[in-house]
Amino acid sequence: MRLDLITIVVDDYDPAIEFYTRALGFDLVEDSPSRTNDGRPKRWVVVRPPGAETGILLARADGPQQTPAVGNQVAGRVGFFLQVDDFDAAHARMTAAGVEFVKPPRTEPYGRVAVFLDIAGNRWDLLGPA
Repeated sequence: MRLDLITIVVDDYDPAIEFYTRALGFDLVEDSPSRTNDGRPKRWVVVRPPGAETGILLARADGPQQTPAVGNQVAGRVGFFLQVDDFDAAHARMTAAGVEFVKPPRTEPYGRVAVFLDIAGNRWDLLGPA
């Protein structure tokens, strides 16, 4: 058993792909045309950190129920955790790419951590070894 995908609801596909691939260094695994249940066009877009098994399905918000979820998928909590081997290098690269860090790096018993926002406004932890 394994967790294959999680979904992050975004405003639009292309800016989200740009953020995850350029700013975070993820791989674009798939970008295929698809259709909603009622036949409207959409895309199946999957990004994944290099070497990871679990990917992220980037889903464009569709309608009044999904739009408010953009950037608030876990009610303002940190809901996503990106583990890196070299915290300082990843933090510097992400900062240079324009990623917004909302809390400065700190050291905790479990390692180095800094909170950042994705393109939608969801909170993530960047995590590295102590």
